[in-house]
Amino acid sequence: MEKVSELGFWQRMAAEQGLIILFFSSAGCHSCRIWRGLLREYEMTREDLRVWEVDAGIDMGLTREFDVYHLPALFLFKNGRYLRPLQVEARPQALHRLVESVKDLPGEEQP
Repeated sequence: MEKVSELGFWQRMAAEQGLIILFFSSAGCHSCRIWRGLLREYEMTREDLRVWEVDAGIDMGLTREFDVYHLPALFLFKNGRYLRPLQVEARPQALHRLVESVKDLPGEEQP
């Protein structure tokens, strides 16, 4: 899992290949700690996926841009293009099923 900031975010995202889960979190968020562990494990099982973590309390620009009001918040990108938000229970199998079901769909309009 890689921590990212708004500095150069879009240029970097545009150059990426494969799947990226953008994970908005905060240091004091209990649910975020659960998701952080789950996402680290999930990332290790997939060669085609990376997780980028944004600290919502520090990078307010990206947090506002994605209309994040509740943490944690997850968004899926493929080959630098926004696909959709990921709303799923914090279980590895549920996350895997959702990612697999949406990874080849056309992208949605970004929030």
